[in-house]
Amino acid sequence: MGKHRVAYFYDSDIPNHYYGPGHPMKPNRINLAHNLVLSYGVYRHLSMFRPHRASAAEMAQYHDPDYIDFVKRASPDTAKALAVDANKFNVGEFADCPIFEGLFDFCSLYCGASIDGAVRLNHGLSDICINWSGGLHHAKKSEASGFCYMNDIVLSILELLKYHARVLYIDIDIHHGDGVEEAFYTTDRVMTCSFHKYGDFFPGTGDIEDIGDGNGKYYSVNFPLKDGIGDEDFLQIFKPIILKIMDVYNPGAVVLQCGADSLTGDRLGCFNLTVKGHGDCVKYVKSFNVPLLVLGGGGYTINNVARCWAYETAVLVDQEDLASEIPENDFYHEYYAPEYNLHLKPSPTVQNNNTKEYLKKYKTQILEHLSQLQGAPSVQMQEIPSDSLLVDRILLKNDAEESS
Repeated sequence: MGKHRVAYFYDSDIPNHYYGPGHPMKPNRINLAHNLVLSYGVYRHLSMFRPHRASAAEMAQYHDPDYIDFVKRASPDTAKALAVDANKFNVGEFADCPIFEGLFDFCSLYCGASIDGAVRLNHGLSDICINWSGGLHHAKKSEASGFCYMNDIVLSILELLKYHARVLYIDIDIHHGDGVEEAFYTTDRVMTCSFHKYGDFFPGTGDIEDIGDGNGKYYSVNFPLKDGIGDEDFLQIFKPIILKIMDVYNPGAVVLQCGADSLTGDRLGCFNLTVKGHGDCVKYVKSFNVPLLVLGGGGYTINNVARCWAYETAVLVDQEDLASEIPENDFYHEYYAPEYNLHLKPSPTVQNNNTKEYLKKYKTQILEHLSQLQGAPSVQMQEIPSDSLLVDRILLKNDAEESS
């Protein structure tokens, strides 16, 4: 296959949203990553687009209309009046999902970018689409969870299913991709595969025995991990499992959530992956040459998040041999001193609690589960459902943005 056509979605309004003082989620990390994409010159090898803002009607393809209406109305000024609903929807002062100014606009932007990516893949306009502001995998149909309000991943997968019989979702965030798994737990048209910390760790789901139900049995794959896993061990479980899934499931499209909280030194994480190791997962998934939507996710040491997603953007456009020394940029001294290095070293003080025996046992069990599948499920694709409600406007707007 020749050079991949890569679309990259970014809106400068995203970093302006603020969860509040002390909150670990910092949308400004998207700006840091974008700045590195620019300063390294990676942008020259991709097509850059400003996403459309997803409407309430688009969000309602998955989310409950009452919940969407609440998010539209929620602001610091209305928080007191909406206290009862806020509690119902797991939002507000005493939840990990606060009410902040511009909340619905924030959701509209990151959801719009993921939907735009799915539309471009569906219409064969791009081979790979990147939205680092997306990947908010904990959001449920009718409530917020884990810093996530609307589930852009589910919305983009629903869009992909209009053109593809099977979609594979892969999650390398340190937290289990519970919201996505829950949405597709009983169907064989979406396979979810999550590699995550398990045991006394948010969200508490993702046991190896959680394999799906009904028509979805064996179509949910979970690898529960312990503290401290490094690059070598992670890749030794990741590659054979993904290879087996690609072989038996044969997806028409892949959605890859690249949560960077699995990196060494993350504020909320406990793994020991480097930028290179994390990026090798992205490189491996890309090697299958299947339409690919790449999303962000967690990541709370924001200079490392920027390093990771800028490097992975480079990987996706075949420009991974970036200089180790970070080029001067708007955040050069504030965020990258004193080493100014793109790559991270694994922490020598972090103990890997994942023994070889443990990893082999669980890898073998997962591969046995996947062997239960008798080839890829067939779906009779009849009349294609209507595209996202704004598909024509999305494509026209994207083309205009690229040419400007």
